[in-house]
Amino acid sequence: MTNSKSEKYEFQAEVKQVLDIVVHSLYTDKEIFIRELISNASDATEKLRHTQLTEKSILQEDLALSIKVHSDSEKNVISIQDHGIGMTREELVENLGTIAHSGSKAFLKAIQESGEKNENLIGQFGVGFYSVFMVADSVDVYTRSWKTEGEALCWSSDGSGSYEIKEVEEALDRGTKIVIHLKDSYKEFTEKTRLETVINNYSAFIQFPIQVNDEELKTMGALWLKNKKDISDEEYKEFYKFQSKAFDDPQFWLHFNADAPLEINALLFTPTENMEGFGFGRMEPGVSLYCKKVLIDEEPKNLIPEWLRFLRGVVDSSDLPLNISRESMQDSTLVQKLNKVLTKRYLKQLEEKANKEPEAYDAFWKRFGIFLKEGVTSDFTHREQLLNLLRFESTYTKEGETTSLSDYLSRAHDNQKEIYFLFGANRNAIEKSPYLEAFSTRKIEVLLTYEPIDEFVINHARSFKENNFVSADSAEIDLESISKADEPEGEALDPESEKALCEYLKETLSDIKEVSTSTRLINSPAMIVNSDKMMTAQMKKMMKAMQKTDGLADEASSIQLEVNSKHPLIKNLANLYKSDSELSELIARQILDTAKISAGLIEDPSSLVERNYKIMEKLSTKASN
Repeated sequence: MTNSKSEKYEFQAEVKQVLDIVVHSLYTDKEIFIRELISNASDATEKLRHTQLTEKSILQEDLALSIKVHSDSEKNVISIQDHGIGMTREELVENLGTIAHSGSKAFLKAIQESGEKNENLIGQFGVGFYSVFMVADSVDVYTRSWKTEGEALCWSSDGSGSYEIKEVEEALDRGTKIVIHLKDSYKEFTEKTRLETVINNYSAFIQFPIQVNDEELKTMGALWLKNKKDISDEEYKEFYKFQSKAFDDPQFWLHFNADAPLEINALLFTPTENMEGFGFGRMEPGVSLYCKKVLIDEEPKNLIPEWLRFLRGVVDSSDLPLNISRESMQDSTLVQKLNKVLTKRYLKQLEEKANKEPEAYDAFWKRFGIFLKEGVTSDFTHREQLLNLLRFESTYTKEGETTSLSDYLSRAHDNQKEIYFLFGANRNAIEKSPYLEAFSTRKIEVLLTYEPIDEFVINHARSFKENNFVSADSAEIDLESISKADEPEGEALDPESEKALCEYLKETLSDIKEVSTSTRLINSPAMIVNSDKMMTAQMKKMMKAMQKTDGLADEASSIQLEVNSKHPLIKNLANLYKSDSELSELIARQILDTAKISAGLIEDPSSLVERNYKIMEKLSTKASN
């Protein structure tokens, strides 16, 4: 192009320093320059659209608002063009001639004071355009302002220390066209598929059409910025599949905006399936962070809690600094604020689902309840909200049905101050254990917990609405003060015989801590009780395996055995040990090991099986004689 009125400008010394930092020290992914330039093109186009509302005369009024990307592999050149607001000569000097014209000296001073190239500081000075010099030998910016009397101009620089502005005689369309002469090592960016991939990754939600080599890309509008009333369910589902690269439909979604403490537009999806449950490994966070429809970080750390990693969607906040290094969000305070708002709103949605759509919440709980349990163990801030959302089977529910902790308390006895729970392999195993007998006869509800994490959840929670969690196998349970039980049939041993039997068992089973008669057993002959209200026998096993507590290697020394002095087996043993010490010892140890099975303390039952055969042998021998 022929030209006139060419003027050359020198970058100031501190500006050269800033440019050097931008080009050589900030971006880890060179492809980011495409995102930055398309973002700028989108902003310029949006400004033109607003200008059309207030100005009567606009250059080329009917020119389509779109963004065009073109590549030429032979010349190793790409161009990015918009038909937006354009720039005057003064605006070129201000916007491109002075990097961070709002305060480059202050920026450099902050760099010197901190002693490091702080990406967050750089992000406050709006220098995204200059990322192009990471890949370019030189750059030409052709532009024409929206004003009808505007000049056709070209800004040129190789980024080394100066730039030139010249007037071009050929007619230019309104807007800006950036022509990038790539370095030889970055020829890859002239490939159409490479350009399309980068644009889809970072600029898929730009609201203006984007063409690559004259072919329009299939992009999707920023659904999260639209009014919820104007969006159909099908549009939400389509967006979810596009953004999450998913094939299923979401269970439900949360679309909200907030003005304080931050301006937020968020669209969060709850998937239908828990992929971790299918054995696909730990799910990665799937909520992307945007600023004004431009991707900041596809997987930002700490944007949502780790226990909500199953969520998918988009969070857009115009309060975010247009960080020069958008691939890493460094403002931890800002992220914490976003985290707090997002978590609070999502938990509120779950509470509403649980109250108004219990069937939908139950479906969610079956697949994702494990994540909320994880949250109880790791997130003190939201623990109380999470406890409200927990669900467990109980002795009052049918198999497969669950209850909330609040509903449990609504059914509790007037003078009941605890929430009782019992851990077991499955419902059938728990219901047949001796620990429920005292609760069943008194009609006291017990929560049934099956998953190993349940123990950790209850141990971390400690209480709910000032009601302590207590394991039903605890030795220190006073059920008589809550409800009187029906007197079980049969006559108990007299006090003297009870005492003598307990002394015999303690002496014979010398590796246990204590033996006493039980006031809780109804149908079972014996059970092992736990001295710790919170740490169940199963938890002790787990902690022992993890080597987290001391003294558990010899767990037998802490065992407390309770016997039912009305049970025929115990009454017969009280007589047998006086006449047949060998058989009575075998039976005593068999009673203990059977109680251990109910308590979940037997890992190797081989000795129990072997002893059982010996008992049967002795009994059959006696019978034959």
